[in-house]
Amino acid sequence: MFDIGFSEIALVALVALIVLGPERLPRVARTAGALLRRARTSWQGVRDEIERELAAEDLKKSMQDLKRDIDVRGDLQEMARNVESASHETVVAPPAEVTPPDPPRS
Repeated sequence: MFDIGFSEIALVALVALIVLGPERLPRVARTAGALLRRARTSWQGVRDEIERELAAEDLKKSMQDLKRDIDVRGDLQEMARNVESASHETVVAPPAEVTPPDPPRS
């Protein structure tokens, strides 16, 4: 992330030692470490929250896609229309008139 080498860190430590003195430097280093740790923890919390939100959005989207794929009402309605149109197209001839058989003659 930062391009800081050993020489830069040593220079900062030397300047801090000169400015703060040997008595206050350990206390300031502990405070700086605690602040850095708190900032890192906060950043990790924000990152985890964003990842959870993204995962929840992906889950919602996949559930909606699955629901749309599973919904068979549209297919059933289309099949009903096809059956109905096929029944209207089929012309049924009226049944032939049946005549009773002639009675036997003696």
